[in-house]
Amino acid sequence: MKSHNTSDGRQMESLLDRARVHPERSMVMLNLNRYKADVEFPHGGQYSNYMAAITHSVKANGGAVLWRADVQGSVVGGLEGFHEVLAVWYPNYEAFTSLPDADGAKEMFRYRKICVEEAHIIELSTAGALTP
Repeated sequence: MKSHNTSDGRQMESLLDRARVHPERSMVMLNLNRYKADVEFPHGGQYSNYMAAITHSVKANGGAVLWRADVQGSVVGGLEGFHEVLAVWYPNYEAFTSLPDADGAKEMFRYRKICVEEAHIIELSTAGALTP
């Protein structure tokens, strides 16, 4: 079974190409998450710890969690059963790509492995978007 929690080489190379052309461009990463049942989204302790770890690590790299919203349902397409969408702003590509080295990132990724069943992350332009 193909994992939907990590990027493939082609996806990362495409991101790194954009980073080389516009290294200082800010972006919003839209995270679509389906959580494991035992995480007890949205009120479970592990989920709460994961959100605190994300907020801490992203902030340590100069970014910000803009908003989180529960998914009410899928209207078009095959994305049934997802629980949450997070919009995370990064001031530049380096802030995103160096997230694994950010303060608290080890804990954040540990909780990600515990909590997330499936994830999709979509890079959005910040042109015309509300940012912190």
